[in-house]
Amino acid sequence: MSSSPAIRVLICDDQELVRAGFRLILDLEDDIEVVAEAADGGECLRQVASHAPHVVLMDIRMPVMDGVEATRKLVAAGSASHVLMLTTFDLDELVYFAMAAGASGFLLKDVPRDQLVGAIRMAARGDAVLSPTLTRRLVERFVAAPPPRTGIPTALAALTGRELEVFALVAAGKSNAEIAATLFLGEATVKTHVARILTKLDLHDRVQVVVLAYETGYLQPGRSRE
Repeated sequence: MSSSPAIRVLICDDQELVRAGFRLILDLEDDIEVVAEAADGGECLRQVASHAPHVVLMDIRMPVMDGVEATRKLVAAGSASHVLMLTTFDLDELVYFAMAAGASGFLLKDVPRDQLVGAIRMAARGDAVLSPTLTRRLVERFVAAPPPRTGIPTALAALTGRELEVFALVAAGKSNAEIAATLFLGEATVKTHVARILTKLDLHDRVQVVVLAYETGYLQPGRSRE
């Protein structure tokens, strides 16, 4: 039995069998508790308000309100829940829009059990559940990125020089430990910088950092700021 409080999970999918399948898997984990289920985005919003889950497994395509809109509304409401999108397509345009809206990452519905559980634990910690390579592919495919630039984009003007360094490393998919080693900083200091960056740029999590870096042209696929 885990000594830490269980990770509260809400499963939102319009297919009852899909919800039941995920619940069966997650119920086997001592540190994860499925607190509620929802069949559409509107019901998901109500369940989040009632149960305050740490992680929401959110189907991307649903009737009434899809996962992208539900994610957007959760973020706008200031919800602390981390959203993992569920999809059957790894390069779905809606996946990109979900990331831009504030999703912490996405999972294919046929994800292996260990990857599902690991992703939920990562999301609960506030980590991005999405590889930088896949993020770049999504941005390249669905976003008309501006040309490379040498100056600092207006959207990033509020960041200090050190915060820009951290911003670029987060956008490259580096963990706090890796950033700390690269910049010779303590992990606690890096965590503080990341929190300030998210606050200054009004971003929900690290995935949105990646999206913004490419949308503004500050980073280009296959290139770095180094």
